[in-house]
Amino acid sequence: MKKNRTMILAFILPTVFCLLFMYVYPVVRTVIMSFFQVESLTSDTSAWTFNGLANYAKIMGSSGFQLAMKNMMLIWLVGGLITLALSMLMAVILTSGIRGSKFFKAAIYMPNIVSAVALATMWVQYIFNYDYGLLNEIVQLFGGEKVKWLGLDLKFWAMLAAFIFGSVGYYMLIYISGIEGIPRDLYEAATLDGASKVSQFSKITMPLMKGIIKTSITFWSINATTFFLWTKMFSPVNTEGSTIVPVVYLYDIVFGGKGIIERDAGAGAAVGVVLTLIIIAVYAIMNLTLKDSDLEY
Repeated sequence: MKKNRTMILAFILPTVFCLLFMYVYPVVRTVIMSFFQVESLTSDTSAWTFNGLANYAKIMGSSGFQLAMKNMMLIWLVGGLITLALSMLMAVILTSGIRGSKFFKAAIYMPNIVSAVALATMWVQYIFNYDYGLLNEIVQLFGGEKVKWLGLDLKFWAMLAAFIFGSVGYYMLIYISGIEGIPRDLYEAATLDGASKVSQFSKITMPLMKGIIKTSITFWSINATTFFLWTKMFSPVNTEGSTIVPVVYLYDIVFGGKGIIERDAGAGAAVGVVLTLIIIAVYAIMNLTLKDSDLEY
């Protein structure tokens, strides 16, 4: 018995050490740093100056952070509604027994296999391009005038559309796995009772998918709060107000960016803490509002 305990500890300790060193320590350090004035991430702790909640007051009062939060909320709400609704629709259709379902699953999921950088480049260069982009070719085909899809007034929505395109397949597979886990007997019994497809979806599929939906919303919230690459691809030179999000704002104030005179790692840590609290709040709300159905097995 003692040998077994020793062997178990020998296997567990390296994992525990890595977890503490690579995850717990950075989180604790970031939380502590958010209450101090810190010029650089590499500054020695002896150079830190305690300033309480001043970092939080600073970012909350910043117009850049407020705009970044607004953009993030639009990504989360508008993008989330469209992405999750489309994913659910496609999952229901592809699990209904239609022909070629395997092909369509692969085709819809394909953007997730392609590098996000390559996918964003495709949208910027070949879809939204003013001179030879696909969208403007279609607009001109119907007699319209070219549109500046990447102009300041439309760039955010162009970026969001591209991000949604690359996200639908991922959540579709999550929903498909949930739907395929529902016993077919329930649908057969409902069909014999005369229930329509819409009724079966609302009375069987949705109640039994609450756990999957809760997980999807949590994943989407994490993706929305860590939205970085797409902003940099649509605004590669300087951070623009139309595409800025909190993570990009954090990057700029920590490492320097357009309009940033003085770097502030403490304020950047405060941004990170705020984003973490938002994710925790969304997860807690989902657990309270989307409780598992009594029908689940």
